[in-house]
Amino acid sequence: MLKKFEVSTLIIRVMLGITFFVHGLVKFQGGIVNIVGWFDSIGLPGFLAYGVASIELIGGAALVLGFGTRIVSALLALLMIGATVKVKLAVGFLGNGQMAGYELDLALLAMAVVLTINGSKLFALDQLIFKGKNDGTTSFSKAA
Repeated sequence: MLKKFEVSTLIIRVMLGITFFVHGLVKFQGGIVNIVGWFDSIGLPGFLAYGVASIELIGGAALVLGFGTRIVSALLALLMIGATVKVKLAVGFLGNGQMAGYELDLALLAMAVVLTINGSKLFALDQLIFKGKNDGTTSFSKAA
């Protein structure tokens, strides 16, 4: 019988993966050059747009498949911290009527942190590849 915790982390992993995959895909489909320009306009190096969009797209797909869950989740958490601090914090929790606030960013950050700490083993590609080995999805400290 499946444990509730494993099912819960599976749901979080797949939903977070789909969300980031779509965000990355939209950045590329909508013209990554526009995102590069926007990054420049907010004081970030434009080339970072390629990295952010790639992490979202590839990382999102990896999460759905359960590949590198803890590492990918840590990268996505860093993206959410950056987005919140650099862009969303100034418009407030619920936004300013023209731009969304940082409430979704915090929810995505929380999900990514949960997966960074706990991993997600159920229906994960990591389990097939690293079966019987320490796949990095166990908790940080067994002594705790």
